[in-house]
Amino acid sequence: MSKNSTSQSMTERPSSPFARGPGSLGMTLPAEKARDFTGSLRRLLRMLHPERLLIGLVMFLALASVFFSVLGPFLLGTATNVVFAGVVGQDLPEGTTQQQAVDELRAQGETTQADMLANMTVTDGVDFNALARITALVAVVYLISAVFSWGQNYIMAGVTQRTMHRLRERVDHKLGRLPLKYFDSKSRGDVLSRVTNDIDNISTTMQQALTQAITSLLTVFGVLLMMLWISPLLALISLLTVPLSFLTTVLIAKRSQGQFVGQWHWTGEVNGIVEEMYTGHELVKVYGHRQRAMADFDEANGKMYESSFRAQFISGIIQPAMMLISNLNYVAIAVVGGVRVATGAISLGEVQAFIQYSRQFTMPITQLASITNLLQSGVASAERVFELLDAAEEDPDPVRPLHIGRPTGDVELENVNFRYSPDVPLIEDLNLSVQPGETVAIVGPTGAGKTTVVNLLMRFYEIDSGRILIDGVDTHEMTRDDLRRCFGMVLQDTWLFKGTIEENIAYGAEDPTAAQVDEAAVAACADHFISTLPDGYDAVLDDDGANLSAGERQLITIARAFLSDPAILILDEATSSVDTRTEVLIQEGMARLRQGRTSFIIAHRLSTIRDADTIVVMDAGQIIEQGGHEELMAARGFYYDLYQSQFRSSYDQTADNSQAVDSSY
Repeated sequence: MSKNSTSQSMTERPSSPFARGPGSLGMTLPAEKARDFTGSLRRLLRMLHPERLLIGLVMFLALASVFFSVLGPFLLGTATNVVFAGVVGQDLPEGTTQQQAVDELRAQGETTQADMLANMTVTDGVDFNALARITALVAVVYLISAVFSWGQNYIMAGVTQRTMHRLRERVDHKLGRLPLKYFDSKSRGDVLSRVTNDIDNISTTMQQALTQAITSLLTVFGVLLMMLWISPLLALISLLTVPLSFLTTVLIAKRSQGQFVGQWHWTGEVNGIVEEMYTGHELVKVYGHRQRAMADFDEANGKMYESSFRAQFISGIIQPAMMLISNLNYVAIAVVGGVRVATGAISLGEVQAFIQYSRQFTMPITQLASITNLLQSGVASAERVFELLDAAEEDPDPVRPLHIGRPTGDVELENVNFRYSPDVPLIEDLNLSVQPGETVAIVGPTGAGKTTVVNLLMRFYEIDSGRILIDGVDTHEMTRDDLRRCFGMVLQDTWLFKGTIEENIAYGAEDPTAAQVDEAAVAACADHFISTLPDGYDAVLDDDGANLSAGERQLITIARAFLSDPAILILDEATSSVDTRTEVLIQEGMARLRQGRTSFIIAHRLSTIRDADTIVVMDAGQIIEQGGHEELMAARGFYYDLYQSQFRSSYDQTADNSQAVDSSY
């Protein structure tokens, strides 16, 4: 399962739903570069457009919450002035008025203290009634602020989850419109990571970052106005920290953004490797690649660790850097404010309020800096989701599609040309006509184009030129859903989901009865082993039916095909996973199932298709022979050589085994 072999197989023919194994996922993706952060952020915010009225309400609640929150320190400063005025009043000599004390201080040359006392409203002791009223008002103000903040977060939670609900719906619908070649070029783990981890990360970012961003910005402006009103000089000192904080944040964020992109890229890589190795764990052990698989995981895990560590470490520098700037600002305000109080320029309560405001001013700036950490991670995830949403889709269905009531199964391929890679021809000028009820076997060496023909019939891939007709209707004139309802499929690789056996069989039809499910299981020779299970048809299958044998899983998928009652059957080595006795029974069941239906059988074991009405021999994307078994054998061409080589190898193997047994005696 080397990278070279994976790349080569993808060039020749991408993996299809008919040939998907544990090695088809791909192990690495091209390294991602830093994307358009601003553009992706704008696109992310545009997703909130349907919630604009509620977001307006959130901003109003945030404004109200910030208003009352900003009012609190001013009221506390007033309370401090009440206490300070009472204490100073008690220290005045008995019988001395405030003006007399001021004049006496000036006469003694204590001009600074005189100015401070002159700008105060001194009272005879602390006015506890006024102090109680102010503190009660402060409590009410902070309570109202908390209620508005709670309402803001409550509404924003609903906004975020509805937005994520719409995003998940878009992604789910997008996955349904993506062509098969998209999934062939991406590992399943990476796609799952985009749909789950990245969307969850976007949800966290929108819930936390947007709410904090709105509150922090309003707090910055509100606090700034209060600081300018109290002291323009102290406000100027605080404002000097803004460009310093902004510059620090930008420089650090620029270095961490690329690391966040790498973090989510390698998260997808690790998920892809884990999913791939778990799906094919038996083959990994059988071929002795356990150490190699562990080495691949360790390499990807190490890359993820490095990018995550760098992203978190670099972005984590923002918080302590902001705290350092905030503490320097605090020291400057305390020194200058103390001097201003001593000169009587401002009151002690105003300085106290200003110090609180300076904390409130730097705290939202610090929060905004921290938000950039979360925002970068969220935008990196958003870019990965947007990349999926922007991927090229299947050609749209026709506006006025043609419908087939009950198809008879007439199939024609006219001058069909197709290539997976523009410079590597595969199918050229393919013509094939199949009458209703005919069984057509498609045989040929590996890479001849057998499975590709089926892919084109189902429109999993679009032909480059030519036409494919079902009952005379061009499949491009039909919707894909209508086209695919004409087909029933039994693939070499089984697909079962977690649920009961009855639910898995019933997946082939809409609302089938229990009796119909039983009939399908009997026809597929699955009823016998199902009846031996403790819970019978109610037995719950593990993920992908891992608690059943390969043959039992195949029997269930065959029963599903019986139940679907299609006009056209596609059988891709449908009996490859069952024993010889079961194969005989299934062949009989298939013969009954094929009656009155057009059937396409892709087979490598030529003994299973001898009774086919037409055998199509393909090589290098072209039909080189066509006819019945006896006719092709009599022609002694490619089919004859293929048939003879298959049976000759079987005979030689049997002879070798006999000689080995004889020599052992």
